Amino acid sequence: MKADPAAQQRLLELAKVDAELNRINHRRRTLPELERIGEAEREAREKRDAMVAAQTALDDLQREVERLENEVDQVRARQQRDRQMMDSTGSSKQLEDLQHELETLSRREAALEEDMLEVMERREAQETDLSHSRKAVETADARLEDARHQRDQALADLDSDEAKRLAERESLVAGLPEDLLNLYERIRNQRGTGAGHFQGGRCGACRLEVDRAALAAVREAASDDVVRCEECGAIMVRTKDSGL
Repeated sequence: MKADPAAQQRLLELAKVDAELNRINHRRRTLPELERIGEAEREAREKRDAMVAAQTALDDLQREVERLENEVDQVRARQQRDRQMMDSTGSSKQLEDLQHELETLSRREAALEEDMLEVMERREAQETDLSHSRKAVETADARLEDARHQRDQALADLDSDEAKRLAERESLVAGLPEDLLNLYERIRNQRGTGAGHFQGGRCGACRLEVDRAALAAVREAASDDVVRCEECGAIMVRTKDSGL
């Protein structure tokens, strides 16, 4: 293939732009902000799970307090009924039985109140734990939101850079012969790099030094010949700095 040397040299600018576009795409896929978001999401889930567990434990304690309160009310209601019966009965046997039951109920009431006090203390401590868990969730959510904001900002910067490079690419492509551009694009799609600067006996695309026979062929090639690397297939663009 033949192509004007100036057009071939234009491929070097195009290759630089394409390399930058590749770096932008790689950066987009490997943003450190993405890893930070993943870590923040995991932390937020853990803190939220801990908060749910703390709320569940508090609900269980609240139900236990309500159960004990209900039992205390039942005991006190029974005591009130027994006292009323003692006031209205004249049977010494019934009075003795009622008095014994009141003593039993009194012990039961004291035990229930002691249990309820212990559970209420645990409930108070659990309320504190839940408050701390809620604050931890708020902190984790704020950290996640900040990580997402940083990601969005980084992506916006990359999008802006990409738009500039695409505009540069469009301008460069417009000035290239169709057959040369098609060859470049085909090589780039297959090998990743379509062209490189030939300098110091090395291909600028794969960075490998060409052998003597290939070097002789490059030196003998006409200035408008399109020379390709035997190793990577890229177009080796020759300039006045190629050392030929």
